[in-house]
This record gives sequence, C-alpha cells and structure tokens, in this order.
Amino acid sequence: MTHGLTLVDAHMHLWDLKRIRYPWLTPPLPVGITGDVSPIARDYLLDDYLDDAACGGVHVRKIVHIEAGADPAEALAETQWLQGLADARAYPQAIVAHAELEKAGAAELLERHAAHRNVRGIRQILNWHPDPAKTYTPRDLLADEAWWAGFARLKRHGLSFDLQIYPAQMPAAARLASRHPDTPLILNHTGMPVEKDAAGIEAWRNGMRLLAAQPNVAVKISGLAMLDWQWSEASMRPFVQDTLEIFGATRTMIASNFPVDGLFGTFGEFSAAYARILAGASPAERTHLFSSTAERLYRI
Repeated sequence: MTHGLTLVDAHMHLWDLKRIRYPWLTPPLPVGITGDVSPIARDYLLDDYLDDAACGGVHVRKIVHIEAGADPAEALAETQWLQGLADARAYPQAIVAHAELEKAGAAELLERHAAHRNVRGIRQILNWHPDPAKTYTPRDLLADEAWWAGFARLKRHGLSFDLQIYPAQMPAAARLASRHPDTPLILNHTGMPVEKDAAGIEAWRNGMRLLAAQPNVAVKISGLAMLDWQWSEASMRPFVQDTLEIFGATRTMIASNFPVDGLFGTFGEFSAAYARILAGASPAERTHLFSSTAERLYRI
C-alpha cells in the first residue's frame, strides 16, 4: 500500500550520542509518556532514518529535523552539526532548533541559530500537566510573561515556532497566535490528546478549533502512538480525520516522528495506516498532506 509513497517528512529526529548529550537518552533513562526509551537510546543517524523509511516502502524526498531534546547548553552545537550534515548530504532541508525563550541568553541564541541557512524555526517543548507523570515542564510557560517576551523575538529573525502542548493549553496558545499573527505556529503531534475519555476528546476538539481559527497556525499529524501504545488504524482514524476536517489539507502535514514513533511500530505500518485513513482524500489533498504543505510552511 505504501510502496512508492513519496513524503516530505515534516517531523523527524537524528542524534549522535557521542557528539551531543541528550538527557532523556542518557542513563538512568527517565520514564515519561513514551515509556521505555531504551530501544532508541543509541545513535540514530541519517542513514538509519533513510533505511527505516525505505524498508517501509517510503521515498523521503525532503526532511524537517526537529530539535531532539539535547541538553539546552548544546542546542547550538546540535544546529551546527545538522547544518554541516545538510551541507554535505543535502538532508535535512530544514532545521527547527531549540531555545529556552524565557532565559536571559535567548536573544543571542536566536541570532546564532538564525545565521545557519537551513534553520527555519524554533521548538521549545511546552507540555505542562498537573500530573507529574505527564508533564514535561515544571510550570506552564504559556503563563510566563518572560517566555512571551522571548517568543516575540522570533519575528525579527523570520522564524516559525513548533508548538508542542496538551489540549488544556490550547486556549492560551490560540491567544499567543492571535497576538503574533506574523509568526507561524506549527502544532506538533496532532495536538497530543492525552486524556482519552469523552471530556478529554471534546476538550481536544474544542482546542483544535480555537487554534485553527488563527490563520497562522498549522498542524502535523504524528505522534499519536506516544499516547496510545496499543494503537490501531481504528484508534487513530478519528484523530486524523477530525484534524483534517478542522484545519484543512493546506494547513495539515503527515510526519513520521521517527525514531520516537518507532518505539510503537515501523515506518511502513504508520505510513500504511495514514494512507488507508486518508484514502478518500482527493489527489490535491494528498499532495498537500504528504508534501506541499510542509514545503511551503518550512520554506523548502
């Protein structure tokens, strides 16, 4: 089903553990929403990624590398490594770097990231949850004035922001998007519907509608398995279909989230599931979903 599929992958990661420190991949390994990460706590390089895609019957034409949770002190080193890789091998065509926007050194770091020709945006994971097992941050940075001031600096560098949050944070994120209409925000991992009861799903849908009402917000369909370790095509279908209905194909991208999603399935299994779920999409919609939306939003 996926043989011959061409993808512009809007969300993937590489890491060289000998070069850069990644705390979440360094023993003792923390346990978070993705569970046991030991199978991916090893070097994952460009050829590993391309092999995973090829074994899944997918031709990856371009890739967007999303910062991979390096030690914040090594964020610039990650960008420098990735730019060197791009210069040598053409991949990745776009780099989304890391910065702690609330910190005093953020302005200088943004300037140094932006000096690299493949850098297109910034990601700082913002997932906050009152449950310690689910939160990524000690406080909700979307309620932090210093963080908002740091976010405002993105515009001067022409940088987008990759937005990774939970549904309860979506109203605040919609306000952020409204206040900064010239800064593109790209919602990660289908909005991460962490609560799966009826109230949680409704909160996710309502939050997605609030974000979609802001024309500078787009979304990536990926990462659903991180919150549904026993995922199936049937369990993914409503989230994929609702996301497409809410945002439309011109603001929606299919992404692999490899190797993290590889904890829960193969590249081919996920690609086949997306292809079947989206079988009713028009040829133009499929082009947007699998390639052109990512090319436009990440300027590649």
